[in-house]
Amino acid sequence: MATAGRSLIGPLLAINLVIYSIVLGLAGWSLDKYINGQQHHPHLGGNPATSYMLVFALIAGVIGVCSVLAGFMHLRSWRNESLASAAPPAIIAFAITALAFGIAIKEIIMGGHRGRRLQTLESFVIISALTQLMYLLLLHSGIYNRRYGPGYTNPGGEYGGHAMGSHETQKTSTPPPGVV
Repeated sequence: MATAGRSLIGPLLAINLVIYSIVLGLAGWSLDKYINGQQHHPHLGGNPATSYMLVFALIAGVIGVCSVLAGFMHLRSWRNESLASAAPPAIIAFAITALAFGIAIKEIIMGGHRGRRLQTLESFVIISALTQLMYLLLLHSGIYNRRYGPGYTNPGGEYGGHAMGSHETQKTSTPPPGVV
């Protein structure tokens, strides 16, 4: 049975993969030009916040792609166990992306000449923060309603299967009066 959350997470993961790949490409290119001393490249430019934004965008892109891969594995199996392995990278990716988002906003506020590729990178960092937050909320929406995900409940008991001792209590219990 496909749930509402499962049908929404697939396209969101594909979007996140494309966005984080673009962030990786732009941040890698820009950092390479910045390290080579080409800060005045027509498509780069920048201000004092640029080097920090490039590093955090690159880290956010790498961790974001890892989060997407774990998300695709969770989407394929769609179980509580896979949810437990998909949630931590999603949280970490959002945290690092939020840092890159903050530095991108700081860079925009500081102003100065920023080339087209740098402006595009800033835009994609902002978009990736929003889509990663949507993915994180959708991933954890099973807490509130089982319709949106596998949830965090363990209906079978302490160790996943039947509750320990439940079969033994049924076998050894005395029948109700009048039943032979």
